[in-house]
Amino acid sequence: MSPIAFLILATLTISSALLVVFSRNPIYSVLWLVICFFSITGHYILLDAHFLAAVNLIVYTGAIMVLFLFVIMLLNLNKETEPHKPVYLKAAAVLSGSLLMIILAASLQGYANQPPAIISESFGTAKGVGKVLFTDFLLPFEVASVLFITAMVGSVILAKKHVND
Repeated sequence: MSPIAFLILATLTISSALLVVFSRNPIYSVLWLVICFFSITGHYILLDAHFLAAVNLIVYTGAIMVLFLFVIMLLNLNKETEPHKPVYLKAAAVLSGSLLMIILAASLQGYANQPPAIISESFGTAKGVGKVLFTDFLLPFEVASVLFITAMVGSVILAKKHVND
């Protein structure tokens, strides 16, 4: 793995992820998220996980991002219709996000000094991922698919104009 390529991809990933959060226009946020997903695909390629890179590129960068754009355009988000949040809700969001980061950092603290795990030869291959996905993680995989369908139906219901007959 090339350290220079990793540093370039890491910088691109972090900067585009920050731009996703701080962009005021939701369309720009989605476009920055596409760049973030592309750079994550580059990380998978550097790790020789070519199957995961292809799945990330096709599923997330392609299908999920098109779905996000569709939902954003369907909901017709703009500044005039967006409700203004009170200051105490913004403060609560910052506090809860900060607490989440502290908890994540504390939970990962013990892993910093451990030696790297030995990776099997089937890591990142279609056969290895398929075997694990459809044996150990079949239920979460199916629950995630139902969750995506529910989110799509919910977004259509939210965007539907209510007409009194």
